Amino acid sequence: MTDAPVNLTRSGPPETILDPEPPQAVAALAEAMGRPEDRRRAAVAEVVSRFPRFLDGWARLGLLARDHAEAYAAFRVGYHRGLDRLRQNGWRGSGYVYWAHEVNRGFLRALAGLQATAAAIGERDEEERCLHFLHQLDPSWPPADWRE
Repeated sequence: MTDAPVNLTRSGPPETILDPEPPQAVAALAEAMGRPEDRRRAAVAEVVSRFPRFLDGWARLGLLARDHAEAYAAFRVGYHRGLDRLRQNGWRGSGYVYWAHEVNRGFLRALAGLQATAAAIGERDEEERCLHFLHQLDPSWPPADWRE
């Protein structure tokens, strides 16, 4: 990321909306999240193994992690996969990616999880970069339900 200003057009920064996730992945994640708590993490890990590009799967795996290292790894995968998906959907390094669009939530949840986990492990510079990025993508960040 950079502190360079974003050049705005008359209509302002562009907005990017990610393409929908595969319906099978969404259904599999919903089923995995409905499992008993002691089996939920393993079920979500199976979902991301079957659908490795599924952003919300990685974010949920991070939220269910057994420790900070595991959470950090899952959130980072979701974040980097999300950057790839954003670029594939026309994002050029600036512009809005709003939480209000359900399809953007996996990426934003992974980025927010990365920010929270960076804070937990003392990575203050990364924590600040992630938080700044979240506010650039969606100025109304954070929604109350980002962990849900």
